[in-house]
Amino acid sequence: MDTPNVGIPEPLAARMSMPEQHEYLRTRLSRRTVLARSFATAGAVGGVGLLAGGSSGAYGEAPRVAAASSARVRVDGKLVAPFGRHLAFGADPKTQMRISWQVPFAVKSPYVRVGSRPWELSQKIEAEVRALHTPSLSKKLPAVEQYYLHAALDGLKPGTTYYYGVGHDGFDPASPERMSTIGSFTTAPARADRFVFTAFGDQGVSYHALANDQVILGQNPSFHLHAGDICYADTTGHGKESDTYDARVWDTFLAQTETVAKSVPWMVTTGNHDMEAWYSPNGYGGQSARWSLPENGFDPREAPGVYSFTYGNVGVVALDANDVSYEIPANRGYTDGKQTAWLDGRLGELRADEGIDFIVVFFHHCAYSTSTHASDGGVRDAWLPLFTKHQVDLVINGHNHVYERTDAIRGGEVGRPVPVGASTDPTRDGIVYVTAGGAGKDLYGFGPGVEDSYEGNVPDHDHDPVASFYWTKSRRPAPDTVEWSRVRYTGFSFLAVEVTAGAHPRLSVSALAENGERVDHFEVERGRQRAQ
Repeated sequence: MDTPNVGIPEPLAARMSMPEQHEYLRTRLSRRTVLARSFATAGAVGGVGLLAGGSSGAYGEAPRVAAASSARVRVDGKLVAPFGRHLAFGADPKTQMRISWQVPFAVKSPYVRVGSRPWELSQKIEAEVRALHTPSLSKKLPAVEQYYLHAALDGLKPGTTYYYGVGHDGFDPASPERMSTIGSFTTAPARADRFVFTAFGDQGVSYHALANDQVILGQNPSFHLHAGDICYADTTGHGKESDTYDARVWDTFLAQTETVAKSVPWMVTTGNHDMEAWYSPNGYGGQSARWSLPENGFDPREAPGVYSFTYGNVGVVALDANDVSYEIPANRGYTDGKQTAWLDGRLGELRADEGIDFIVVFFHHCAYSTSTHASDGGVRDAWLPLFTKHQVDLVINGHNHVYERTDAIRGGEVGRPVPVGASTDPTRDGIVYVTAGGAGKDLYGFGPGVEDSYEGNVPDHDHDPVASFYWTKSRRPAPDTVEWSRVRYTGFSFLAVEVTAGAHPRLSVSALAENGERVDHFEVERGRQRAQ
């Protein structure tokens, strides 16, 4: 018979094995020495060498607040508690994790506690404060002060689960009354093994966004890719200072996403609605304040949404399509070609790495889509030749608020049809492009007379060409007769990719609706006999 978890906060007990619960109860109820030992080491940074912490305060130090009691911090009578936790990998997911969160007011001495067991958070790492001021942009919107906190964890062990709590003077996550706030994460394994990752774009704040998050959590993903248009605080999306904007939407979004992002690294890139022009010349000052992402792109300060990482046998590359977009030109050319040059070099490095079987690229604007925004000729002109050159295996976009998937495309034409359930080989057939923009924002549709075509609805062999367009350099649409649009779905959905390593590596790609039903599926296998 299981021992009841008396004395263990319910959220904590749900993450603990029965032996861990027994040890927790035995040590806590007998001598309470574990917590005492945690408090004794509270001043240590780095500890026994598993972790090396902290970043310099590049965004400024947190303002001082009123004196704190031992249990809580109050500012003008308000309790200050952390919220909006979200994780991200560093450049090496095996040894690096970045923990970010938010507080409603300025706090003193923010930090992260980390340990290998939830009741023994013996290491304390100082957090960096990135304060963000948003002026009143209209008579209806107040000025907003936001405080984002970040801690860098380095020197972690591969394939290891760690527990963490975020706090500050007066809010200690290791105290008994705060242990329900403890989270956990697992680093990437030292050797490639089976894993799942998920992806979507265009999330925003809605019941549907929350529903997708919960279905994603059920996939037990190792990480999640967000292809831009993250929260829609900027509802206009033109990248201009005149855009409508409410910074408070970020507070709601991060609280909504915390249920998943506190344990699943949430790897974001930049969409057109993420160009928040009032913060910096290219509009990315807000993104830099709110997110800590791998700093291995060509310039992490100039382009925080451009980076790469390797997890198991998959190399992942994040790009900022605002730099090359013909449709929305606010930031077009802002890197002066440096991003594209970096992409060429990085794809070459990944393809030359014998430990990497697959390369996945994600960014916002669509290379191939027939919905509202259609296809972006700037993306096609700048990057598709490089994807072909380096035999990229899967490209994931957002921007259009639908699910749409192509056949394998090679040289701008269908290299091989890929019906639902089929297998494709990028070394011979070309690349499959997926628009996964049904994360939660209001949905789009397809053109007149174009019906959804997906598993369980219209038979997949009903595959007639459809009329669409693509954006040209002059920002004018040009006709695009489409033969590559294989699967279309106008409901809320996301992408789930199961990765298999070993002698026969493959990507098993599925599109799942917000109710968990499968909309589409296909496989990517490099260099193997084609499925008939």
